[in-house]
Order: sequence, then C-alpha cells, then structure tokens
Amino acid sequence: MDNKAYRAELPGEHARSERAGLARRTRIRQSAGPGADPGEAMRLFVAIAPPPAVLDELDALAAPLRTARQDLRWTSREAWHVTLAFLGHVNSSAAARLLPRLERAAQRHRRFRLAFSGAGAFPAQARANVLWSGLSGDRGALARLAQSVAAGASRAGAPPPDQGRRFQPHLTLARCRLPADVTEVVAALAGYQGQPWTADRIHLVRSQLGATQPPRYATLASWPLRAPERPADPAAPGSG
Repeated sequence: MDNKAYRAELPGEHARSERAGLARRTRIRQSAGPGADPGEAMRLFVAIAPPPAVLDELDALAAPLRTARQDLRWTSREAWHVTLAFLGHVNSSAAARLLPRLERAAQRHRRFRLAFSGAGAFPAQARANVLWSGLSGDRGALARLAQSVAAGASRAGAPPPDQGRRFQPHLTLARCRLPADVTEVVAALAGYQGQPWTADRIHLVRSQLGATQPPRYATLASWPLRAPERPADPAAPGSG
C-alpha cells in the first residue's frame, strides 16, 4: 500500500492560515508483513478541524474568560479540533491497517454543516474536569461519521477505548487541574451561536504528551468527505 494515496490536504491548508491547527504531518511506517515488529506505539485520534475563521471567533469570545479564570488550563487555539474517536496507543502495524479503513469511512459520508453553540462541562459544571463548547447543526450526520470511524478503527485492530459510550461532540476549551466550579463560565457562553461551517474531511492525528508542555499534534493523513448531491436540473431531459 502506498501511503501517498492517503496524504490529502492538511487541516486549514485550503484557508492559507498560519493559525490553522493540526498542521504538521508525519509518515506512518508500513509493517514488513506477518511476524514483523509491530513498531512503536503512537497515541492517535481522529478529528475534524474547523475553519480558522470559526476558531478565531470562538477564541475572541473566550479571551476575557481566560483572564478571569487563570486557574483553568486553557487549551491552545492552534490545536482546537472536534474529536470523532480517541484511539489511544496504536502500534505502527495497526496504524497502517487503519489508513484504508478511515479512507473508506470518509467516502461513505457527505459533507455536512455544523456550528459551535453554548458550553458545558464534564462531568458536571460544579466539579468540572473539562470545559467545552458544544455543537449545533447536523449532529446526526456527525454522530454517524463518528460511528463509522470507530467501526473502521475496530476492524483495523485499534478499537477506541471508550467505544460503546454515548458520543458527545464538543471542542475542549479548558481542563482543570482539580475539579473546579465553572458554572459562571458555562453561563457566559450559554447564548453563544457561532457561524456555520462545513465539515468536509477527517484527520488522523498523533498526540505527543509532554511532562510540562501542552500536547503536540501531528497530522498523519487526511481524507475528504463526499461532496453533497446536486439537485436535479428541472430543465434536463427526463426530469419532472
């Protein structure tokens, strides 16, 4: 299998923005075959990268909240994404099998519209570990895409560790060193309705954790979703 077939556009590359997240790419080494060393395990997830203008809008909204709540560990704007499936540690052999599975998953789904909307916290606002922004729009299409991604990962031998849990789409804004009360922050974001955007591709991303630094993300591969169907031309022969 030639990896080049799976090296599509980078997140944000079409927007020509230096602030686009998930923008660095590396290669997945191929296994030499049965019995070969499965290789180094990589911490992987599959995600959608919103357009830079959409993230800029959300970033501006969050700026005064960061100043007011410096006790929270706010995530980096450049790394913001919507996770479809967290895969955990995957060896390079399984990662190579994952590539065609994810390509097929992307090909089965059409592009759809989303928008960031409101906020919430895991597990609860009064004792939060994670503060997030929610999503509105075609959440059904988003859930179906996430399900296809998780199923493809399972068939490749890289099942998501949280498979079977209810999919809760979100963008992580901040994490808490200790459980924190973020009720006022959630209330400040409750009425937010961001500009609509099109989810048009999925990305396989490697996450490298540092002892004192934020996670570093490297995009391994990207695949476009199918274009929407064009409405039939009423003037075309045989229509009507």
